[in-house]
Amino acid sequence: MSDEDDLEDFEPDQDDFEKEEDEKETEEEEDYRKEGEEFPEEWLRTPLTEDMMKEGLSLLCKTGSGLAHAYVKLEVKERDLTDIYLLRSYIHLRYVDVSENHLTDLSPLNHLTHLLWLKADGNRLQSAQLNELPYLQTASFAYNQITDTEGISHPRLGRLNLKGGSGPPEADQPAHKWSFGNQLESTLGINLPKLKNLYLAQNLLKKVEGLENLSNLTTLHLRDNQIDTLSGFSKEMKSLQYLNLRRSKMLAFRPDQIPREASTFIPAPGGQRMPLFAPKLEIHHSLRPRIPLLWAAEWGA
Repeated sequence: MSDEDDLEDFEPDQDDFEKEEDEKETEEEEDYRKEGEEFPEEWLRTPLTEDMMKEGLSLLCKTGSGLAHAYVKLEVKERDLTDIYLLRSYIHLRYVDVSENHLTDLSPLNHLTHLLWLKADGNRLQSAQLNELPYLQTASFAYNQITDTEGISHPRLGRLNLKGGSGPPEADQPAHKWSFGNQLESTLGINLPKLKNLYLAQNLLKKVEGLENLSNLTTLHLRDNQIDTLSGFSKEMKSLQYLNLRRSKMLAFRPDQIPREASTFIPAPGGQRMPLFAPKLEIHHSLRPRIPLLWAAEWGA
C-alpha cells in the first residue's frame, strides 16, 4: 500500500486506540493547560469534549492489520474551542478540521502520526510548529497570527496555506477570521521537497527567498504582499506553472535590477509570461507594466 498515492486505503501500524492511564493523563492535561496562553475575559475556556467528538467523527476505516476499525475524520470547526487536548488519544485520525475556533496551541496533534490532512484556519495560532508528521500532505493555517515558518517540516507535505488576511469583515464572517492575520516577512525555512502548492497571500513579504530547492512547486500565490524584486526566483523552480502577484509592488524595478536567471519573468501585457526554464508558467498581476517597450524587446518580450 502506498500512503502517498492511496489516501483512502492508508492503514496505520497500531491496531487500536491506546489511552493513557487516567491518573497520568490528568496530570499531563493540567500541565498542558498551565502552559497555555491567557485568553481574553470574553472567551470562556472551551475544551474539546467526548460529546463533540461523537458529533464530529466520521469515515469508518480499517486500521492496522485490518481486523479493527476506527473513525479517521474529525470536523469540529466553529465550536469556540480553546484547547484540543483530547485529540492525544485519537491516534488513528487522518483528516482533522479545527478551523474557526480560539486555539493557540496545536501540540496535541503531535500524537496523530497518521495525519494526512489538517485545516486550522481562523484560530489564534502564533506558530504552525508541530513535530514532523510523516504522512501529512495538506495543511492550512490561514487567518492566524503566524509570523514565521519554523516547525513546518513534514516530508510529504504537498500543499501549504499560510494566507494572512486583511480588510473589513464580511457580514457573515466570524470576527476572529479577519481581525488578525498571518504576518510572514520571509519565506526562509520552507524546506519541503514534495511541496507543489504554496499560498502566502496577504502577508508582509518583500521578496521571495529560500525556495530554490522547491523543484516540484507548481503554484505560488503571493497576492497582496510587498514584493518589489524578482531576485528570489530561481531556474531550479522549473515546475512552476502559476504565479500570482496581484496588488504587489512587483513591477517597480529597473532592468538592471533583474537577475539574469529570472529575466524571463518580466510581465507582459495580458498578465502572462512564459519563462524559458518554466515553459508552462502563467504570471498574474493587476498592474500595468512599467517596462518601456524598448526594454521589453531587449529582454525578449
